[in-house]
Amino acid sequence: MVTGVSAASLAGSLAPAGGPVPAAAAAAGASQAAAEWEPVLPGLIVLLPLLGFVLNSILALRSARHSSAALREGRDWDPFAGSRPPATHRLPTWIGPGVMGLAFALAVLNFLGMPADLHDPVVRSYWGWIVTGDLRIDAAIQLDQLSMIMTLVVTGVGFLIHVFSVGYMGRDPGYPRYFAYLNLFVFFMLVLVLGSGFATMFVGWEGVGLCSYLLIGYWFSDREKSDAGKKAFIVNRIGDVGFLLAMFLLFKGFGTLDFIPIFAGAEDHFAAGGATITAITLLLMLGAAGKSAQLPLHIWLPDAMAGPTPVSALIHAATMVTAGVYMVARSSVLYALAPTSQAIVAGIGVLTALLAATIALQQYDIKKVLAYSTVSQLGFMFLAVGVGAFTAGIFHLVTHAFFKALLFLGAGAVIHAMHDAAHHGDGHLDEQDMRNMGGLRRYMPVTCVVMWIATLAIAGIWPFAGFFSKDEIIWYTAAWAGAESNPFGQLYAVYWGLALLTALLTAFYMTRLMVMTFHGANRTGKAASSHLHEAPNVMTVPLVVLAVLSVFGGWINVPEALGESFAGLWGALPMSEWLHHWLEPVTHTAAEIQVAEIGEASYVAPVGGGEVVWALISTVAAAAIVAAAVMVVGRRKYVPAAEDPGPQSALPRFVYNKWYFDELYDAVVVRPVLGLSRWCWKVIDTVVIDGFVNFTGNFARLAGWGTSLFQTGQVNMYAFVLTLGVLCVLGAAVFL
Repeated sequence: MVTGVSAASLAGSLAPAGGPVPAAAAAAGASQAAAEWEPVLPGLIVLLPLLGFVLNSILALRSARHSSAALREGRDWDPFAGSRPPATHRLPTWIGPGVMGLAFALAVLNFLGMPADLHDPVVRSYWGWIVTGDLRIDAAIQLDQLSMIMTLVVTGVGFLIHVFSVGYMGRDPGYPRYFAYLNLFVFFMLVLVLGSGFATMFVGWEGVGLCSYLLIGYWFSDREKSDAGKKAFIVNRIGDVGFLLAMFLLFKGFGTLDFIPIFAGAEDHFAAGGATITAITLLLMLGAAGKSAQLPLHIWLPDAMAGPTPVSALIHAATMVTAGVYMVARSSVLYALAPTSQAIVAGIGVLTALLAATIALQQYDIKKVLAYSTVSQLGFMFLAVGVGAFTAGIFHLVTHAFFKALLFLGAGAVIHAMHDAAHHGDGHLDEQDMRNMGGLRRYMPVTCVVMWIATLAIAGIWPFAGFFSKDEIIWYTAAWAGAESNPFGQLYAVYWGLALLTALLTAFYMTRLMVMTFHGANRTGKAASSHLHEAPNVMTVPLVVLAVLSVFGGWINVPEALGESFAGLWGALPMSEWLHHWLEPVTHTAAEIQVAEIGEASYVAPVGGGEVVWALISTVAAAAIVAAAVMVVGRRKYVPAAEDPGPQSALPRFVYNKWYFDELYDAVVVRPVLGLSRWCWKVIDTVVIDGFVNFTGNFARLAGWGTSLFQTGQVNMYAFVLTLGVLCVLGAAVFL
């Protein structure tokens, strides 16, 4: 049974008994607006990817049976051997992207119909999932401005990645299994962003973790790729412990895990800056750090490159790693009540951003450069939500989804071409190593152009999308550093400086990637380079669409200060703080709490200058870094990877080896745990547990052997023992 529930009715029990609060009338009006808006099949948005998973799984099982039958007969089964692939490898082409296209269309339809001033989230409850005692958890989805934006990103970018996958994975024997996993991934991400409470969110949270394991280790016969999947799964479980503990504390305090009553009553229930709310928000951040690869749980994401490149695009742009940012933004009211937690979240974010940017400077694997850039950009998002700029964090999440999906899919097109070229070369060409590339713009002009667009966007160059979102984060960090009563004002000023430095490093390492890949002399070899080619249309079209979004996506939230200052220069262009107004119903409570606790934000940066000044400084500096990187990297003579010994001096080698985080964790965590496990096996399991079990068996055997001594088979012996026993009994009866 599907039921509609209003936020006002769920939160009404939290109103004072003496009568309605002054905002009650406004809430009633908002409730009426919510009642007038009827979502169009919102549950189907979630169920369509699940349907795709079921259908593709059936095809994958049929394909597996064909393969097993061929192996039993002693032959290999190649589904592409004939003139036409079997149905198991044709239908996923339509099912996988098809369900995603329908889900995106439904999301757009609901987005266009949702009132912009909807202050009362619409909850659709489908059935009681867990009903026991005082605990009731419904299988329900919540539709509001934040969940709608996230749904558009997940389904829209996800659809483009599915289409790209048709060309990229079309010749893979596990084609139906791949699309089954991909559809399941999107299903769980939609459960995460549309869930009406922390419990429902946690289902999606764990689901995307499972799917990341399946997709990162997709080529499971390769031990390295399989280990990468296990690493991602285990590291994420560490963060999930924090998420679970936070949910336990919330349930203890509110008796529910639904968003609406928790956020409506948080201000009355928790003292601002209190120990309980600080503990809850820090535990939530531990979960977010695991899912979004922030310090100290960032180590899994670069290894996630082991999966197919479209999977990397989906993980980095539209699904899993954005979950942590979404969770913190969704819990904005809780974080506004915990300024210490906010400062810690912002600190983790900016330090992660800087750390990852330095590592990206020395990587040669094209996907690893992009992986560390994702870690760095996620750090910017956490910096934003940490300083209370929740809309800015979501804004950067949206624009980042556009240009990061474009970068990964563009890298996929490059790897696809390099893979074909390697088969015609000496066969030892690492298709992901940029030292083996160079000069690819002559063979892949479209890919080169669209990736340059994405590079300028992530570098923060006007008028590309990243300029608006990244500049807004940096500016809000400076503005809140000067807030009237901010106890962490000086710390925020340091964060602002580190964020500026990281933005410049981003421009450099991304330009380095582009120059090494597309410019200079070609290093693939004559035999291989003659087989380099542009990607097919099914892969190129998604790149072009994402390139358009990377150019114009930032214009949905042009800061008011920029619009007023340059109205005459680009007055004909659409400019507004649309996203701020759109998300205001979700973030306004947190904003009011923050102003009440630390005062109004400053309009001047810590070293002087307003938003417009620093926006101009940042984009000019980023453009200068891009130009300098083109000259510096372009003049360097690179050699193929097989001839390059790698960094030799101490600092570059230290950065190249990722600050030795993996080695540190291996020495401090992995080896001690393995040693303890071996000791438990040898001592507790083998000696104690097995020893007790073996002792019981040996004792029974010994007792049986002792008893067998009296079982001689001689009747006169039995008669003697029987007589002796009778005499003993009689003697005892007489004398005792």
